[in-house]
Amino acid sequence: MSNNKEVVTLAKVGIIAAFATLAFVGTTILRIPIPATGGYFNLGDTFVMAASLLYGSIVGAFVGMIGPTVSDAIGFPQFILATAVVKAVEGFLVGAFLVQKRQSLQAIIGLVAGVTVLVGGYFVFEAFIYPSMGRTIPFFAVTDFNAAIAELFPNFLQGLFSAILAFAIWRIFKGTKK
Repeated sequence: MSNNKEVVTLAKVGIIAAFATLAFVGTTILRIPIPATGGYFNLGDTFVMAASLLYGSIVGAFVGMIGPTVSDAIGFPQFILATAVVKAVEGFLVGAFLVQKRQSLQAIIGLVAGVTVLVGGYFVFEAFIYPSMGRTIPFFAVTDFNAAIAELFPNFLQGLFSAILAFAIWRIFKGTKK
């Protein structure tokens, strides 16, 4: 029989794989284009946030780094770098505030932090990092400061809807997981 640590590690890998798949599907199936930047509105963040609330920061970070990033590889490869960084930090922070697994206020604070990272992170990438990189690597010349401003509200809505759905999922499942 294997020791308990190995089982926990294998279980977490399975949880990460399952939630990363859900995040991939949530990011890929519903893609509403944002013409200003060539990005898109989606609900993949729902599963990044829900995984983090249910299973902790590390699981949330891996789910964020894997699911939505792989989705960007299908049609939006220029956003892979931003997505990997932003969604990993988002997933980590959402769970970081949840010290006691049953505290709704802590979950809400974590979700607010996650939405803030989502909106602010993409803004920084689209307004500053990508334009700077785009001067030497044309592949990244996909956005500018004005386009990043235009994407603030759609990104906020994406984060808000995802946070509401993730909170509902957490409330339903928080007492049922091991």
